[in-house]
Amino acid sequence: MPQRRTEVYAMAAPPDDDVLLARSLHCSRAGAPVLTDVSLGVRPGEVVAVLGPRGSGKTTLLRTLSGQLVPDGGEVHYDGSPVHTLSPPRRERLRREHFGWIGAEPALVPELTVWENAALPLLLRGESARRARPRALEWLERLDIDGVAEHRPARLTPSQQQRTALARALAGPPSLLFADDPTAPLHGADGALMLRTLLAAVRSHGVTTVLATCDPRIAALADRTVVLLDGRRADTPAATAAEGVAACSLSV
Repeated sequence: MPQRRTEVYAMAAPPDDDVLLARSLHCSRAGAPVLTDVSLGVRPGEVVAVLGPRGSGKTTLLRTLSGQLVPDGGEVHYDGSPVHTLSPPRRERLRREHFGWIGAEPALVPELTVWENAALPLLLRGESARRARPRALEWLERLDIDGVAEHRPARLTPSQQQRTALARALAGPPSLLFADDPTAPLHGADGALMLRTLLAAVRSHGVTTVLATCDPRIAALADRTVVLLDGRRADTPAATAAEGVAACSLSV
């Protein structure tokens, strides 16, 4: 597990030890600020929790880091290369080839079977169904839903649907997983099992993960936590932020 550390980034080239780096992100919606001067660095293999109440900007941050949104200001770098300056087709290709995503809603394709939904990222890359199916079934088996591989999503329980979405996010496999409150639709034992499965999977495969949550108990399971309040890093010293340097004291 990565150790505690203190980051200090000057506005220069991304450091070699960060696979994902965001600097001074600003995002707005309908003229209202959603993210204000948010900076974040993530090392390879880390599981970083973004903790904050609903409306704090967590989803916007993850969508910006993953290239789904282009910030109004600031920079996002993945593996040393800028994401924010890429054209929409190149950002889509980056997401398809390197990133995984699971949100609070499974967003499964209703016309596809469970294994086809899990294999979708592979199929979109041009892999044949013959090659993609075993990889999808492997993840469905790990998530204990291989028995419903031929079912359509409408026949699944909420827990099975969300586990199918997790299989889809991991089947690539991705270098970087974005998990936006993935246990939100689940309750009790289902949510706990889903979280344990997700964390075990990403840690065993070394998948760098950014996990957004409202629950401090979930955040405590990550390697470290950053806090968002009203679209700002609440764990970043105000004096350092005012100097235009991304700095944060990180705790596990």
